[in-house]
Amino acid sequence: MVVGAGLPAKRPDQATALPERTHSRASPLPQVVCAVLLLCMACLAHAAPTHALTVYSEAPRYPANFRHFDYVNPDAPKGGTLRRSAMEIGQFDHVLPYIDKGTGVSQVDGWLYAPLALRSLDEPYTVYGLIAQRMERGPDDAWLRFYLDPRATFADGKPVRAEDVRFTYDLLMSKGSLKFRTQFADVAGVTIEAPRQLRFDFKPGHGRTLALELASLPVLPEHDWQQRDFASGAGFDKPLGSGPYRIGRIDNGRSITFERDPSWWARDLPVARGLYNFARLRIEYFGDTEVARQVLKGGGYDYNREYSATAYTLGYNGAALDDGRLSRAHLGPAKPQIAQGFVFNLNKPQFKDRRVRQALALLWDFEWSNRQMMRNLYIRQQSLFSNTPLAARALPDPGELKVLEPLRGQVPEQVFSQVFNAPVSDGSGIIRKQQLQALALLEAAGWQPQGDRLVNAAGEPLSFTFLNGQSGMERLLLPWKRNLAQIGVELNIRNIDAAQYVNRVMARDYDMVVTGYPVTLSPGSELYTYFGSAAANDPGSNNLMVLKDPAVDHLLDGLVRASTQADMLHHAHALDRVLQWNYYWIPNYYPPGSSTVWWNRFGLPKVQAAYDEGLDTWWEISPTPLTREQMAERLGSAP
Repeated sequence: MVVGAGLPAKRPDQATALPERTHSRASPLPQVVCAVLLLCMACLAHAAPTHALTVYSEAPRYPANFRHFDYVNPDAPKGGTLRRSAMEIGQFDHVLPYIDKGTGVSQVDGWLYAPLALRSLDEPYTVYGLIAQRMERGPDDAWLRFYLDPRATFADGKPVRAEDVRFTYDLLMSKGSLKFRTQFADVAGVTIEAPRQLRFDFKPGHGRTLALELASLPVLPEHDWQQRDFASGAGFDKPLGSGPYRIGRIDNGRSITFERDPSWWARDLPVARGLYNFARLRIEYFGDTEVARQVLKGGGYDYNREYSATAYTLGYNGAALDDGRLSRAHLGPAKPQIAQGFVFNLNKPQFKDRRVRQALALLWDFEWSNRQMMRNLYIRQQSLFSNTPLAARALPDPGELKVLEPLRGQVPEQVFSQVFNAPVSDGSGIIRKQQLQALALLEAAGWQPQGDRLVNAAGEPLSFTFLNGQSGMERLLLPWKRNLAQIGVELNIRNIDAAQYVNRVMARDYDMVVTGYPVTLSPGSELYTYFGSAAANDPGSNNLMVLKDPAVDHLLDGLVRASTQADMLHHAHALDRVLQWNYYWIPNYYPPGSSTVWWNRFGLPKVQAAYDEGLDTWWEISPTPLTREQMAERLGSAP
């Protein structure tokens, strides 16, 4: 990266030099007219500074003079406390969430450190200026300029400068997580143009989401980090922030409390109105999800985002749920859900043959598990992009075939002519038909019966170990283990604690694990860390398949660099098909919204965020949980 490399892009308010006058007798008027026309074209070649950015320069939902987001209560009272469980399992060993090692505190991003622009929760991908008062895209999206709000200050009252933004960028790129180096690989340079103005120049062919990803950067104060060790994640120190909260009490590894900054400079901006209502927010960390569940039921904290389908449907039953003191709902119904599945470590020899992977996938009986354990509440994952327009759920159209055709011979033929559907059973638990299909595939792949097991030509049994770091997951694995054993395949389940699990996953020391891929409606360079060859063995990446597929790399490049939404969709569908038909993973299931459980003492906006749980829009109504009748009475008496 070269900072400030190249000539600065021309600003629309800079004059374009007129052609040098000649000694011709011809009138100079045509030359002047041409010059004026060129100037006008330059002014129109890129968008003027704006309050919002969208992926393909479509109009944002909210105009420049909007007063607040639709999904907030602009008059929500401030005060009270909310205690929630952490999104991570295990204790945190440092504060910052911006490095790969160990476990940081996710909420530091947004609560302690404010971004340049805030993402809207009722649009697929739009950001609105926060620290950046205005943002400006260059011609052909060649650069992005930020104009910082002159009112923006850090918690100690010092102004937020363009130098702080560049400092943050350089810090994240040099010492931060792999995801930053992947996201911002196409940034050519950063130029400080004024104390509150800077420009990021882009390399040709960059992804369309790059501008929005840069706009989502947090801003760290350079003066606060001169004596801190960023590479260690700040340990258990309390860094100085730029966001709506400060760090209060830290109980090392177990809990962290954030305290609302009543003098936060942005508290009355339209993008912040109705948000960040609690005076105190406490994050509780647990080494086991079942322990976290029981502590919530005992009143130890207020809010839990539940990732276990079985626990959500059965784990909270009781008097409190019956009378409404404990609430349970699927929030953010339009939010794309995490694509969860069992992933094969493709480095392992037993998984090299696609037919083996397909055979093992045939024997995971979703319908039986959904009926017996999850009350038929969940939906089978069919796609990396389930429940979004990006999912490949129909035959490829001409535009997608144009994307796929150069890959013929490198990808399964079904990609071109069939729609993928995960295996379906009748839910009875008897899957003899699927077992016979699996045996035929395994025999074709060279596995033959020997006694009560399948072996290869070298006499080695078909066996693999599932590395499990979650309580509750074993219930879903045991029926699969039984189905596999009936045809001679040995599945071992290895349960380990959270710390061991993280270390072994980072070392790629496993046969199979369960993982989830965050899904967005405007995917970008983050996909490289999930499926790109370059990230396969990087301990900071989420390429837990250890996938190194040139066809997938080609489709990732096309998707990330797509110049139109239609082109992006063609590449997303093609990528989805290639992952589906290669059986790189066994898709699991997803809920009809974010499975959430909380004690009923909070107010929620009448219009709730479509693409998020919207926790930052809640406020306290009562210090103790209320029954349904009590809450209805309280809300009915509210002005």
